[in-house]
Amino acid sequence: MIPTLLPFMIISGIMIRLQLTESFTSLAYPVIRPLFHVSRNAAYAILMGYLCGFPMGAKTIADLYSRNMITRREAEFLLAFCNNIGPVYFIGFVIPLLQRQLLVPYLIGMYGIPLLYGLILRYTFYRDISIKSTLSESVKIAPNSSLLTVIDESIISSIQSILSLGGYMILFNLLNLLPHVFLGKQPLILAPLFEISGGLNLLQHHAPLYTLLLLPFGGLSCIAQTNSCIKNTDLSIADYTFHKILLLFLTALYYLLWFCFFRASFMR
Repeated sequence: MIPTLLPFMIISGIMIRLQLTESFTSLAYPVIRPLFHVSRNAAYAILMGYLCGFPMGAKTIADLYSRNMITRREAEFLLAFCNNIGPVYFIGFVIPLLQRQLLVPYLIGMYGIPLLYGLILRYTFYRDISIKSTLSESVKIAPNSSLLTVIDESIISSIQSILSLGGYMILFNLLNLLPHVFLGKQPLILAPLFEISGGLNLLQHHAPLYTLLLLPFGGLSCIAQTNSCIKNTDLSIADYTFHKILLLFLTALYYLLWFCFFRASFMR
């Protein structure tokens, strides 16, 4: 995960600092705007959160918000559903590991449910956000640094984030060893709850439904890493965790409906 994420972090940091995010979203914005009714910078956060995966969503939102390119309300809204496991990791690692034959139903459960949740939030709790108010409240900061300075800042910031990411992954994987040390055995079912990647390597395909329900939550390591990404802002990690728990239950409801109405294909 770390070698894959670092280039995206650096490039995204450069684009944000040079205010190129609105141009980047030019192709996707005609689709995103009618659905979520957000600014181009917010659309950029949605794209990065879903295409690049965790924790790029949280870092992108924090970077945009700290530079006044999106408002606090937009940042809160985006953080609720735009920080998920990356599709490359999910399709290339999780699905083969769980030995599933189907793909589309699991993609709906992993990404369709958070998107639907985001739409529900947009037109209920966050219905007060408007594109006009977003643009008027945001203060565009003109780039006043050289390109080399911008690149240097982006590299340093990205490396710091990657070190934090790697550190939390190591820490929570070590926590997975504590039950083995004190109890003499390893309760594998708890492993992904601490750290997704290492936990899934331990659990393998033995509890596929449990794994698929836990992925939208992300595990305790993902919560800690998100907190690290937003720690220099006034965004709430408690609110983020609350939304993740709600997404876990919504995902469980999705799989329950799949079982009730399409039992023949359930978990294939």
